[in-house]
Amino acid sequence: MQAFARLSAVYGGTYMLHKSDAAVVYDESGKAVGVSSEGETAKCKFVVGDPSYFPNKTRATSRVVRAICILSHPMPNTDNAHSVQIILPQKQVGRHSDMYVFCCSYAHNVAANNKWIAFVSTTVETNSPEAELAPGLALLGPIDEKFVSVVDVHEPIEDGSKDGCYISKGYDPTTHFETTVDDVLDIYKRITGKDLDLDSKDPRLAEQQQDM
Repeated sequence: MQAFARLSAVYGGTYMLHKSDAAVVYDESGKAVGVSSEGETAKCKFVVGDPSYFPNKTRATSRVVRAICILSHPMPNTDNAHSVQIILPQKQVGRHSDMYVFCCSYAHNVAANNKWIAFVSTTVETNSPEAELAPGLALLGPIDEKFVSVVDVHEPIEDGSKDGCYISKGYDPTTHFETTVDDVLDIYKRITGKDLDLDSKDPRLAEQQQDM
């Protein structure tokens, strides 16, 4: 966040922190023209945000159950790894959707010394969401603390070209961020009308092309 704030300032952006009451401002035609908070309004040509800022412009597509667990040990059978990513295929656990397990340790500065943080998540398929996590939780070993949440996953109804509201999708159960990156790339294309080309920004690639 700090890196984004600094980069935003370099290019003339305005970065406002701790604005819990932020709300999108619309003109008479329903087009987004700014964001207001605490009596102040930052004007803009369009707004990019997650579904929580646009309650009437998104729809729920699924529900995700997610457990955040605190451990005092590495995950069993992982060779004491400080970072673990496991995907349980749907057929292996008798489900219609995969289950995701992620664990990282104090070595990554995400937990107190000698503590591990683990996540287990999947798409809700029954009336007992927490029970659905059993196969993933069983891989963690003894759990010190467990926090379970069930949330709706929303996605935008429109692409944002008409009202200037470019809305991201909610977080699905995956823990590897692939779908999140895909969503960011999709938002970029919706705003600019073109695909993001990171190769053109790669100085190493530019040097290789000059040498050819």
